[in-house]
Amino acid sequence: MNIVWTLAMAALGLALASSLAGLFATARRPALLRGLSLPLFALSGLAALACGLLALANGGSTTLQLPLGLPWLPWQLRLDALSGFFLVLLGALTLAVGIYGVGYVRDFERGRDQLPPLGAFSGLFLLGMELVLMADGAYLFMVAWELMTLSSYFLVAFQHDNAANRRAAFLYLLMGHISGLCILLAFGVLASFRGSFAFAAMRAAHPDFLWASVAFALAFTGFGIKAGLVPVHAWLPEAHPAAPSHISALMSGAMLKVAVYGFLRVVFDLIGPLHWQWGVVVLTVGSLSALLGVLLALMQTDLKRLLAYSSVENLGIVFIGLGLSLIFLGTDHRLLGALALVAALYHALNHALFKGLLFMGAGAILHSAHERDLDRMGGLLRRMPWTGTFFLIGSLAISGLPPLNGFVSEWLTFQAALQTWQLHSGLLRTLIPVAAAVLALSAALAAAAFVKAYGVAFLGRARTRHVRRARQVPVSMRVGQGLLALGCLAAGVFPSTVIAWIARVPQSLLGTGLPHAGAQGWLWLTPVSPTTASYSAPGVLFALLVLAGLTAWLVHRGAVRRVRRSDAWDCGLTPPMPRMQYTATGFAQPLRRVFGAWLRVDEGVDAGEGATPRHRLQITDRSWALFYAPVVRVLDRLTRLVTRMQAGHLRVYLAWTLGTLLLLLWVVTL
Repeated sequence: MNIVWTLAMAALGLALASSLAGLFATARRPALLRGLSLPLFALSGLAALACGLLALANGGSTTLQLPLGLPWLPWQLRLDALSGFFLVLLGALTLAVGIYGVGYVRDFERGRDQLPPLGAFSGLFLLGMELVLMADGAYLFMVAWELMTLSSYFLVAFQHDNAANRRAAFLYLLMGHISGLCILLAFGVLASFRGSFAFAAMRAAHPDFLWASVAFALAFTGFGIKAGLVPVHAWLPEAHPAAPSHISALMSGAMLKVAVYGFLRVVFDLIGPLHWQWGVVVLTVGSLSALLGVLLALMQTDLKRLLAYSSVENLGIVFIGLGLSLIFLGTDHRLLGALALVAALYHALNHALFKGLLFMGAGAILHSAHERDLDRMGGLLRRMPWTGTFFLIGSLAISGLPPLNGFVSEWLTFQAALQTWQLHSGLLRTLIPVAAAVLALSAALAAAAFVKAYGVAFLGRARTRHVRRARQVPVSMRVGQGLLALGCLAAGVFPSTVIAWIARVPQSLLGTGLPHAGAQGWLWLTPVSPTTASYSAPGVLFALLVLAGLTAWLVHRGAVRRVRRSDAWDCGLTPPMPRMQYTATGFAQPLRRVFGAWLRVDEGVDAGEGATPRHRLQITDRSWALFYAPVVRVLDRLTRLVTRMQAGHLRVYLAWTLGTLLLLLWVVTL
């Protein structure tokens, strides 16, 4: 067994050991969770990170068979560039989450929540994700997928005393099983051509366009549900806020990317020849997800729900890149297809970093101020300077501002979209610029959403007593946030180095990399060619540092000294109060007016006799009324019909049994 598999087995073993250690973290021994389970959790992430880097460096593939499974269906593992990249993503985030969790779980030790489920299912959740990324057959893939889904269900339902959390967990479990069923059917279609569930047999099948499209539709539906794409995204803003914040970071930053991995594995690796028609579907759904996700994020006042809806937007951006890649590859533009694929993978990595950081920031606020409602926050930067600084870095990164990492992946996606002129289809040359415009609008609205989140939460004055009493979080929580903040900065300042590693994935899958991306060295990024477009992140950082230094010199040593300072005229009014500040609701009001048609807004004034008038505002997702409510009504009618079968009389049950037997005999004789 070579070193790559040694690290892989170490990652799996440490995740399992973390789960077993968590089982013994009872109320009498709460320190086991912080002192043993979470350190093992972090070490598993470190081993996965090292394993992924080595798999990426090797570039090829290596396999291993475990003495587990069924006699005719053994557990087969495989590591290649694709699984290596996602192991790097998962490992880096897990390492930070494990360190952060040591301080975060202290609150649960003093509460009524049971600690063993938190430790045990966290380890199983990580184990399931790692096994999904290593599986080389449909059998092990589905076992690991269900392990990931079921363990994360118990984490969503961890604080089950809250009815909303129980509802969110049930919805998550339901959508997770629908997702798993679609994926299983997709594997069934592919396995039917060679009679084997091994991925190697599926690669050699090459089904015709009809059956390949059926497998694609099933896979896109299954993995799209897990990724939270519109219109099957409704579980995500319910489940992610319900989980503990360090688990929310792992679910949003890593679990959604496992769904992206599954889509790439099935569509780009197993199905066979790619078709541009699939890319049109993926591009359209990705664009709708990006726009609707950021609009709903902008309207939220609950910080964790805002971050959850933002994940819908960012996964939409990832699938915009994947849709572009499918279109270019389906029209035989392999270099452009590789560029779009690299852009999608880069944004997946970036989202893991800055969304994990932002969920950790939200968890730090909840840990210290016991608040999730933005309208009850304010002034937290003075009380939590480290968290405020890290949250600012995450907000700038997710807003796509240079020199941080979010800008690079969105810029690469735009560069791929700008090559539309090389396509011959008028439909595609019209559709892709529209998708690029939607991407630009989503980026602008994302910036507005996080200006609101950061400004309302960290600036101004505290609005409630809990926030005024907030204090800095433990060192471990700051270290976990700091690691991801450094990752956001490094991935933004050195994009050529990052792309040199990511480009090994399209080289492995497609046989084509990005030969010109690093042609000018680490200082310049040239994704297509030096004459087409270039970007120097180190140059931008240097310019910003010079500008900041010059501004500081002018403020402290320059003309400002000659300005007389005095209090501003306040028009005779009383001193400003916290209630005079902008609220999160008020900040989003102009955009709510503009995009109200996309949202379901219930707004008015309730004023009964003798009662104080109260403003009423409720914003809900239209997808509930358009897609979910009709299904619920149909299921309710069907269940009412089925209940009539349970009449309580033996002769009725015997009649149903006889009718079923006659029907089955008739079917068999056909």
